Amino acid sequence: GDICEPDFIKQLFETEKIDIVLHFAAQTHVDLSFWHALEFTYVNVYGTNVLVAAAHEANVEKFVYVSTDEVYGGSTDEEFDESSPKRPTNPYASSKAAAECFVQSYWERYQFPAVITRSSNVYGPHQYPEKVIPKFISLLQQNRKCCIHGSGLQRRNFLYATDVVEAFLTVLKEGKPGEIYNIGTNFEMSIAQLAKELIHLIKKTSSESEMEHWVDYVKDRPTNDLRYPMNSEKMHNLGWRPKVPWKEGIKKTIEWYKENFHNWKNSEKALEPFPVTDPFAHLSGP
Repeated sequence: GDICEPDFIKQLFETEKIDIVLHFAAQTHVDLSFWHALEFTYVNVYGTNVLVAAAHEANVEKFVYVSTDEVYGGSTDEEFDESSPKRPTNPYASSKAAAECFVQSYWERYQFPAVITRSSNVYGPHQYPEKVIPKFISLLQQNRKCCIHGSGLQRRNFLYATDVVEAFLTVLKEGKPGEIYNIGTNFEMSIAQLAKELIHLIKKTSSESEMEHWVDYVKDRPTNDLRYPMNSEKMHNLGWRPKVPWKEGIKKTIEWYKENFHNWKNSEKALEPFPVTDPFAHLSGP
């Protein structure tokens, strides 16, 4: 079903007796959002409004809206906490920030038991290969170069999938309605360094010249935030901290993609440096 279909969503709540909602459904590809800003707004903002309205009518016990660190915009030094202003710099992040406002308005108006989470980049097995880690792994496993946008100096915090699952379970159990929680990690790496790590692990080389052979620098996206440093003290106070070290998480991820890359439809197209398909061809407005 589609979160943008109010009748379907209403029927789902009525027939399935849903009492808790974790709202992950969204269009999330930053590059694609510059080309399809209206469609991202439709799915991420209108879809969230449909879901919140139905969940409110169904009197759910808890509604967790899964947002992103990108709503804060970029920062080189300032660490964001949950009260930091939202300054999104791309259509994807803007649509997530707007959707947050819809969710918060239901808390303000009805005391609807909503919680918002903002997490760092998540990686691990099963991730669609349009995202940077599975994309680089898949390219290298096919003897193709990693395509780096711009300088590659942009830094990202990477959180392993099982750690973020633990965080959501903690929020479900301990998170207070009306609150926002940063789900972050101190582990940070530049995209250029990420490419080098993966080249070293997959191609078994440490030589600088050989590493350069596996990297292809392409033009940058229209805006590309340098960092998203977050303070996750609030989550730590609920008893959660990330546990999976990078070396362990990335090893498991690389192993998984060796066997499973072709499980996705159109997976080859996801490896292009920039979006080449229009996934919204059949999208109709509200």
